[in-house]
Amino acid sequence: MIKIDKFFNTAGPVNFDECYKLDPLSRWELDEILNLINQRKYFLLHAPRQSGKTSCMLALQKYLNERDDYVAIYLNVESAQAARHNVNEGIQAILSELGSETAETLKDNNIKDEFFEFFHKYGAKNALTSSLEHLSKKTKKPV
Repeated sequence: MIKIDKFFNTAGPVNFDECYKLDPLSRWELDEILNLINQRKYFLLHAPRQSGKTSCMLALQKYLNERDDYVAIYLNVESAQAARHNVNEGIQAILSELGSETAETLKDNNIKDEFFEFFHKYGAKNALTSSLEHLSKKTKKPV
């Protein structure tokens, strides 16, 4: 087996075993972010392309889930971009991603199918809201 030296990643989330890295949680004021989360406030992470936003959010998700106070689910909705002018397809793409990520986080493979049931029951306009409400009721912790 050929050993590949570590390198600087410029093409997506950092694989910590293969790439040089800065600890993502040290790149921002974690206490400030946790304070916003505890107050149930929104925050925006804005930075140029390839500057570590996804790596920071994935590290925050892991950090929160390890502490057992919250259920943190990272969701990338880029798949819906292909359905720009078709709301039904866009919502289905988002529900698919939400279902996959939620199933992985909660170790519950049935939840993905439940989200699609909401799409068929409530339609594109209400399926996402209904799915998120269902998710928040299903877990004992804030999502």
